[in-house]
Amino acid sequence: METDGSGRGCEVLVAGPYFADLVFHGLPRPVEPGGEVFAGGFAFVPGGAYTLAMAVHRLGRRVVWGADFGTDPFSAEVLAAARAEGLDESAFRHHRFPVRSVTVALSGPEDRAMVSYQDPLPARPLVPLLHSHRPEAMMLPQLRWDAEALEACQAARRLGALVAMDSHDVPATLADPFVRRALAGVDVFTPNAAEALRLTGARTVDGAVAELADLVPMLVVKRGERGATAVHGGRRYDVPSAAVRAVDTTSAGDCFNAGLVHGMLAGWDLPACLAAAAACGAAATTGPGSSAALRGEELPQWLERIPDHSEIDVHTSLH
Repeated sequence: METDGSGRGCEVLVAGPYFADLVFHGLPRPVEPGGEVFAGGFAFVPGGAYTLAMAVHRLGRRVVWGADFGTDPFSAEVLAAARAEGLDESAFRHHRFPVRSVTVALSGPEDRAMVSYQDPLPARPLVPLLHSHRPEAMMLPQLRWDAEALEACQAARRLGALVAMDSHDVPATLADPFVRRALAGVDVFTPNAAEALRLTGARTVDGAVAELADLVPMLVVKRGERGATAVHGGRRYDVPSAAVRAVDTTSAGDCFNAGLVHGMLAGWDLPACLAAAAACGAAATTGPGSSAALRGEELPQWLERIPDHSEIDVHTSLH
């Protein structure tokens, strides 16, 4: 792979599977067992790690996405979307069998529920990807605490690459020492509020923030309409969200992460990075799935929609 002269083959390496998101939005009420609800709208859009790669790419970053595709129609649809976006294909793997990754998202006025399925496939080795592409940042879409992921985080740090990891709904708690070790090996951890509560067992989000902040260099907890809370260097930062009429929140977290890493690679201070993240996350909710991810030229006008984004609330202590 060609480099940019600094030895870097790309700015961002995204490693994770695609998902084909079947989004039913505008539900008038939650779906209950034995019942039926008609949605106000429907969309079939690419998701999963595709959203991360596409959202960072739209912000103008050189992205490589390590992903697997098969002979199934879901793989074909997401691959076609990736090509339409102009994503780098050098880390794609193509298999002669189905590689189905599907999510059904049910989005109502307050929240959304999801049901997912994946065909079994061995995890993609990350260390060879890192050595081949030498990114400035590696983004992992979910919390991993297996030995291979730990080795990859160590390899990324040796290469001087930022490691940003999300949580997603994984069966993990801080009672597992390997989970704690995994979090200590990343630079930025970005769970949402519900995930932070499950991980820690804390009664409040603020309690979860305090506990997780002791484990990771930078913690960013996404809080939906309430914006986000970050802790770095012993300081807590609270950033509001933009007021929007939400259609679907399925891709908001991934787009938030894209804005955050985009700002960090640009060398912005943390309040500015958080404002960019909040803007990208809010914008993503205005369309189904990943369809409303911001482009770089749209970011400035969305930043103006973050209340007092130039004066983000900063606290010198967590306690």
